Amino acid sequence: MKQIVVIAGGLATRLYPITKTIPKSMVPVAGKPFLAHQLDLFKLNDIEEVVLCVGHLSEQIVEYFGDGQKFGIKIQYSQEPERLDTGGPLKNSYPLLDNEFFIIYGDAFLLADYQKIAEFYHQQKKSGLMTVYRNNNQIEPSRVLVDGPYIKKYQKEPPPPRAQHMEWGLNILRKKMIPKVPEKIFPISHYFDLLSPQKELLAYRVKQRFFEMGSMKGLEEVNNLLSQYKIEKLLSKIKEGEMVL
Repeated sequence: MKQIVVIAGGLATRLYPITKTIPKSMVPVAGKPFLAHQLDLFKLNDIEEVVLCVGHLSEQIVEYFGDGQKFGIKIQYSQEPERLDTGGPLKNSYPLLDNEFFIIYGDAFLLADYQKIAEFYHQQKKSGLMTVYRNNNQIEPSRVLVDGPYIKKYQKEPPPPRAQHMEWGLNILRKKMIPKVPEKIFPISHYFDLLSPQKELLAYRVKQRFFEMGSMKGLEEVNNLLSQYKIEKLLSKIKEGEMVL
């Protein structure tokens, strides 16, 4: 799987006052914009094309990254005319999408073997996949009920009874699913709601904790991580079965 969609159009209010003047993707982390680190991670995972769903102060992102040629990866932009939540950007970017693609949030730094996840997805021949982390309500409420290889229920409030997992942040969808939600502005969970009752939403369990820079605490953690380690070394650890704390 060669394409990834990055949902990066939000206001990032949890990072105010930093993000009043720059978009979240441009926030400096270990000496360069956070998106540059994401692109490095994507390239190491054999991703060739990024669809950036942008909105808030997007001109800064476009000016810095351009078509991605200088960064060794193809970048296309889907400009949001208004806030579209986390599902609307997929519909807005429909003409740019491959038949199947990864989805990640603009503040997520997710260390995994992406092509291994894609291989699992292709073997099962389903319409979607959600990566999940066994959380047991420790990091945040566990909102994902997993049943064997499938997502049985994803619900934010109230969380499903007996749920032990959380959404990790890397998902896969088929393009054919995108028009099936009629709304223009909606969360990505609407796709999960369509797929899970039909056993069309796979669960891929990860053991590695997630990193995010969408909060001040998360930003500090990611900055410390990427200031100390090269992404190549971190990813090598993951592929060898080690955990990065």
